[in-house]
Amino acid sequence: MNKAFVKDDDGTGPGEALPDREIPRHPNLVTAEGVAQIDNMLARALGAFAAAQEAEDRDAMARAARDERYWTSRRSTAQLVAPPKDHVHVKFGAKVMIARDDGRRQTFRIVGLDEADPARGTLSYVSPMAQALMGRAVGDVVNVGGSGAEIVEIE
Repeated sequence: MNKAFVKDDDGTGPGEALPDREIPRHPNLVTAEGVAQIDNMLARALGAFAAAQEAEDRDAMARAARDERYWTSRRSTAQLVAPPKDHVHVKFGAKVMIARDDGRRQTFRIVGLDEADPARGTLSYVSPMAQALMGRAVGDVVNVGGSGAEIVEIE
């Protein structure tokens, strides 16, 4: 069969090592929950590798090995940041409530890159919103994405 008619997803054959997941260039700052999340993901990757080995599934082994390398790297570079002692200014680990110009109120916690999930109320400390909030105090107004938001509360 002509090579033109063969699907080639990622350039690797069955069971070949996959390219590593990109490691973010920013410092790997994490909360205590972030460390636990990394440990959990590493354990899952190890479990997935063992299961793939048992099933002799080379593709699953390659995926699990790639995840294991990523989470091992993230664990070894994790820099645990203690929760803020005061709530005067927005800092890493703080929970911040904002009131947007359109009347919406939102609460976000500023966390590490791997912990961030805006749908669940966590923002990466390198995100534009978190960067705009860092160092600010209650009553300050920040402009993100073309609209203003006032800091209402810091926990």
